[in-house]
Amino acid sequence: MANDSDLQLDEFGSGDLASDAPIDYEDKTASDLAPVFDVPVSISAVLGRANLSVAQLLQLGQGSVLELDRKVGEAIDIYVNNRLVARGEVVIVDERLGVTMTEIIKDGDSAA
Repeated sequence: MANDSDLQLDEFGSGDLASDAPIDYEDKTASDLAPVFDVPVSISAVLGRANLSVAQLLQLGQGSVLELDRKVGEAIDIYVNNRLVARGEVVIVDERLGVTMTEIIKDGDSAA
């Protein structure tokens, strides 16, 4: 006798999945998202990237300069949970670094 954890996804009919249910977007409001307001997300602002060998990495020390693949003034990438969601610019807010979003990335638009 198989228990519930042994069931495979293909054992369910296609109509049983919640993703097949019609979604009514017109009646949704911000308050409908209240259950997820406290879900933590990880946000990263990537200034640029560099590829180094282990030997090059070990040679880095205080005062070393690491050249990134971006030019001055070029937009930075903003990731939420490792997914590109926006591009923006670095700003200074009360002596701290911040990011202003200048472009929101829609699904499929991230190839640039």
